[in-house]
Amino acid sequence: MQHKGTNTIETIRLVLRRFRIEDAGAMYRNWAGDPQVCKYLSWGPHRDEAASRSRIREWVSRYGEQNFYVWAIEIKNQGMPVGSISVEISNEQTSTCEIGYCIGRDYWNRGIMTEALRAIMHYLFFEIGYVMIQAKHDILNTASGKVMQKAGMKYARLETNVGTRRDGTQYDCVVYQKNIADQE
Repeated sequence: MQHKGTNTIETIRLVLRRFRIEDAGAMYRNWAGDPQVCKYLSWGPHRDEAASRSRIREWVSRYGEQNFYVWAIEIKNQGMPVGSISVEISNEQTSTCEIGYCIGRDYWNRGIMTEALRAIMHYLFFEIGYVMIQAKHDILNTASGKVMQKAGMKYARLETNVGTRRDGTQYDCVVYQKNIADQE
């Protein structure tokens, strides 16, 4: 694999770029501070803009690492991030990774996350050299599964009793994957 880090990627509607400290306000307002957006995520919601700023500072400090991948999702001409997408887990021996993503409620059901996921998978397959990419979602978060399907990922398995939600209930995850051989 040839790690290149978080480089800017453009699609028809989006700019996928590195976060900047000044993105903290938009991150907090658009998704990280919204309990509904964070309902099925292992983190959040952030309690205030300072929490978002702290998270971005951590990411910015790691952008020099060639195997670190965290993008801000920005709609062209809007000048602010509306979500994030990242490589959460990477396995060098098998050249596989897992992607995680989140987008603000005002941007749901517009194809934005599907467009971002497709672009990131293309980059990870053809620029970096991953051979398989996975993503997973809480079984109750079916909208996230639809994004994975629309981006060309296929159902792989159900993982049971993965963890505990913030409301105390146990949850299962559905895992989707795409192999480089399946890339369109």
